Amino acid sequence: MTSWTLAPEAFDSPDATGLRRAYYDEVASRYWGRPATPEEVDRGLAGDGAELLAPPTGQFVVGRRGGEAAACGGVLMLDDGRAELTRVYLRPAFRGRGGAGLLLEALEHEARALGARRMVLNTRLDLVEARALYARHGYAEIPAYCTGPYMEVWYGKELGAGA
Repeated sequence: MTSWTLAPEAFDSPDATGLRRAYYDEVASRYWGRPATPEEVDRGLAGDGAELLAPPTGQFVVGRRGGEAAACGGVLMLDDGRAELTRVYLRPAFRGRGGAGLLLEALEHEARALGARRMVLNTRLDLVEARALYARHGYAEIPAYCTGPYMEVWYGKELGAGA
């Protein structure tokens, strides 16, 4: 059985960039109900704040299965004790193989290492798979902590001391 490896990685490494592009392509295409163009993906990624996903303000994690870049996610410190989970993505060919839970665990570990005691996130109602994933891993709906055009539901989880 091929195992997963997950580790912090620069948000702009070739693998991380490819995963971020795939993430944006999928979420934008679902939102618009049509395939996003490469130009639209470029515009979406331009100035998206990913540079903050590096210590001390955050961390980006890449997951590999069988050596292939398969998953990514980031944590962004919002304040002294709260981190935001962002850009959580698994390539479709790797879904259903246990990687999503491992990715969340790795991201929670990185958030705790940055000083977070609570993780929050926002998502859209149509991203039902993501919402189910968060609920399975202890995230509960919370009041809105931010606003924006693609934010429809908010989740939070106490991180505790963890591993």
